[in-house]
Amino acid sequence: MILVLGGTGTVGSRVAARLRDSGRDVRVASRHTGQRFDWDDEGTWPSALSGVAEMFLLLPDRTGLPEAFLPAAIAAGVRRVVLHSDRGLDVMGDVQLRKTETSVSGSELAWTIVRPDWFHQDFETFFRPAVLDGRLCVPVGDARQGFIDADDIAAVEVAAFGDDTLIGQVIEVTGPRALSFGAAVAEIARVTGRVIVFDGSAVAYRSAMHADGMPDEVIEALVTGYSALAARGDTEPTGVVERILGRPGRDFADYAADAAARGVWKATGGPAAG
Repeated sequence: MILVLGGTGTVGSRVAARLRDSGRDVRVASRHTGQRFDWDDEGTWPSALSGVAEMFLLLPDRTGLPEAFLPAAIAAGVRRVVLHSDRGLDVMGDVQLRKTETSVSGSELAWTIVRPDWFHQDFETFFRPAVLDGRLCVPVGDARQGFIDADDIAAVEVAAFGDDTLIGQVIEVTGPRALSFGAAVAEIARVTGRVIVFDGSAVAYRSAMHADGMPDEVIEALVTGYSALAARGDTEPTGVVERILGRPGRDFADYAADAAARGVWKATGGPAAG
């Protein structure tokens, strides 16, 4: 039995599906599934952990791992964990996720930590409204990022359950080539025929976030993190997908063409070229 926590989102749902397809017994638990699980309610943990030998762990954004959770999991019989983390956690100052990594790596569990870069699918989730509005602002300048497809992330994380050589490893996952946000937006514009502008300046980002009603202190914290990400410079692809899966990762251009064909960025009255 593999417990999947965070199994209803972009990556977690793919992990659960791949595990099921491989013949594994999967239990997805959350506040809104049949198997209820709530990080803030320890009373929901025992039934979710019962009979579980391995677990996939993806916490909600900026949520810390409760101190009592890993001991409870170990006491219930869990022996292995794959933690979905973030390649930018140190640069972006994600203290909670860093503490979670430390807790997992310091536990007696057999662990693997997977740190992916930006998802391709970010452009169809929280960046989608900006894409539809025709203007995306992220204060990272022209620095090239390691955009990776969520299916590839999930495939690597599922592989970690069956590959003992990955125990005790922190795996940084990128796509096959690095590209800037501007280049990614240009690719979406090309396949959709939409007019989309990218602005990588902090001034434009502040203006956009103020318009959305975001508090000043939150905006400034994000600008600080994004500025550090820009200062880190261009990403070099890690080749992890190729090494672990024995195949290339999905290129952003292929993703964008497929997403456009699915109608991801169609909206009545949206800006379009020609």
